[in-house]
Amino acid sequence: QVQLVESGGDLVQPGGSLRLSCAASGIIFRIYHMAWYRQAPGKQRELVAHITAGGSTNYADSVRGRFTVSRDNAKNTVYLQMNSLKPEDTAVYYCNAAQNIWSHWGQGTQVTVSS
Repeated sequence: QVQLVESGGDLVQPGGSLRLSCAASGIIFRIYHMAWYRQAPGKQRELVAHITAGGSTNYADSVRGRFTVSRDNAKNTVYLQMNSLKPEDTAVYYCNAAQNIWSHWGQGTQVTVSS
Protein backbone atom coordinates (compact mmCIF):
# COMPACT_ATOMS: atom_id res chain seq x y z
CA GLN A 1 0.00 0.00 0.00
CA VAL A 2 1.00 3.62 -0.43
CA GLN A 3 2.68 5.24 2.56
CA LEU A 4 3.97 8.77 3.02
CA VAL A 5 5.74 9.27 6.34
CA GLU A 6 6.69 12.79 7.40
CA SER A 7 9.30 13.52 10.02
CA GLY A 8 11.34 16.43 11.34
CA GLY A 9 8.66 18.54 12.98
CA ASP A 10 9.62 20.17 16.26
CA LEU A 11 9.38 23.20 18.52
CA VAL A 12 11.77 25.91 17.32
CA GLN A 13 12.39 29.54 18.22
CA PRO A 14 11.58 32.35 15.77
CA GLY A 15 14.41 32.76 13.31
CA GLY A 16 15.36 29.11 13.59
CA SER A 17 15.46 26.35 10.98
CA LEU A 18 13.97 22.91 10.49
CA ARG A 19 14.20 20.28 7.79
CA LEU A 20 11.16 18.15 7.13
CA SER A 21 11.37 14.81 5.34
CA CYS A 22 8.70 12.71 3.66
CA ALA A 23 9.59 9.12 2.82
CA ALA A 24 7.36 7.45 0.24
CA SER A 25 6.72 3.78 -0.40
CA GLY A 26 4.28 1.88 -2.59
CA ILE A 27 4.50 4.36 -5.49
CA ILE A 28 6.84 4.95 -8.42
CA PHE A 29 8.22 7.99 -6.68
CA ARG A 30 10.12 9.48 -9.62
CA ILE A 31 6.94 10.05 -11.68
CA TYR A 32 4.98 11.72 -8.88
CA HIS A 33 4.70 15.44 -8.30
CA MET A 34 5.32 16.12 -4.62
CA ALA A 35 4.08 18.92 -2.43
CA TRP A 36 4.07 20.20 1.11
CA TYR A 37 0.89 21.62 2.60
CA ARG A 38 0.21 23.01 6.05
CA GLN A 39 -2.82 23.53 8.22
CA ALA A 40 -2.91 25.83 11.21
CA PRO A 41 -5.63 25.57 13.88
CA GLY A 42 -8.89 27.02 12.60
CA LYS A 43 -7.54 27.55 9.09
CA GLN A 44 -7.80 25.74 5.79
CA ARG A 45 -5.01 23.55 4.51
CA GLU A 46 -2.75 25.56 2.20
CA LEU A 47 -0.07 24.73 -0.34
CA VAL A 48 3.41 25.62 0.87
CA ALA A 49 5.73 24.25 -1.80
CA HIS A 50 5.55 22.01 -4.84
CA ILE A 51 8.13 20.11 -6.84
CA THR A 52 7.29 18.39 -10.11
CA ALA A 53 8.57 15.01 -11.23
CA GLY A 54 11.01 16.94 -13.37
CA GLY A 55 12.28 19.03 -10.47
CA SER A 56 10.54 22.37 -11.12
CA THR A 57 9.55 24.14 -7.93
CA ASN A 58 6.91 26.61 -6.82
CA TYR A 59 6.26 28.29 -3.48
CA ALA A 60 3.57 30.15 -1.62
CA ASP A 61 4.32 33.86 -1.42
CA SER A 62 4.48 33.64 2.37
CA VAL A 63 7.46 31.24 2.31
CA ARG A 64 9.29 32.13 -0.89
CA GLY A 65 12.92 32.92 -0.12
CA ARG A 66 12.78 31.16 3.25
CA PHE A 67 11.74 27.60 2.38
CA THR A 68 13.30 25.21 -0.14
CA VAL A 69 11.72 22.01 -1.44
CA SER A 70 13.89 19.25 -2.90
CA ARG A 71 13.64 15.58 -3.75
CA ASP A 72 15.93 12.57 -3.81
CA ASN A 73 14.48 9.99 -6.19
CA ALA A 74 17.08 7.41 -5.13
CA LYS A 75 15.75 7.62 -1.58
CA ASN A 76 12.06 8.12 -2.48
CA THR A 77 12.12 11.18 -0.25
CA VAL A 78 11.07 14.80 -0.52
CA TYR A 79 12.42 17.48 1.80
CA LEU A 80 11.37 20.90 2.99
CA GLN A 81 14.16 23.09 4.35
CA MET A 82 12.62 25.87 6.41
CA ASN A 83 14.75 28.84 7.44
CA SER A 84 13.97 32.11 9.21
CA LEU A 85 10.91 30.54 10.77
CA LYS A 86 8.14 32.78 12.06
CA PRO A 87 5.35 32.13 14.58
CA GLU A 88 2.87 32.20 11.70
CA ASP A 89 4.60 29.14 10.23
CA THR A 90 3.19 27.11 13.12
CA ALA A 91 1.04 24.33 11.66
CA VAL A 92 0.79 20.65 10.91
CA TYR A 93 2.76 20.04 7.72
CA TYR A 94 1.54 17.38 5.31
CA CYS A 95 3.25 15.68 2.40
CA ASN A 96 1.27 15.01 -0.79
CA ALA A 97 2.07 12.84 -3.80
CA ALA A 98 0.03 13.39 -6.96
CA GLN A 99 -0.02 11.89 -10.44
CA ASN A 100 -3.01 11.99 -12.79
CA ILE A 101 -6.05 10.97 -10.75
CA TRP A 102 -4.03 9.64 -7.83
CA SER A 103 -3.35 11.71 -4.74
CA HIS A 104 -1.86 10.44 -1.50
CA TRP A 105 -1.34 12.13 1.86
CA GLY A 106 0.89 11.59 4.84
CA GLN A 107 -0.23 11.80 8.45
CA GLY A 108 1.43 15.16 9.09
CA THR A 109 4.16 16.46 11.36
CA GLN A 110 3.77 19.33 13.84
CA VAL A 111 5.91 22.45 13.50
CA THR A 112 5.66 24.98 16.31
CA VAL A 113 7.53 28.28 16.17
CA SER A 114 7.55 29.97 19.54
CA SER A 115 9.87 31.60 22.03
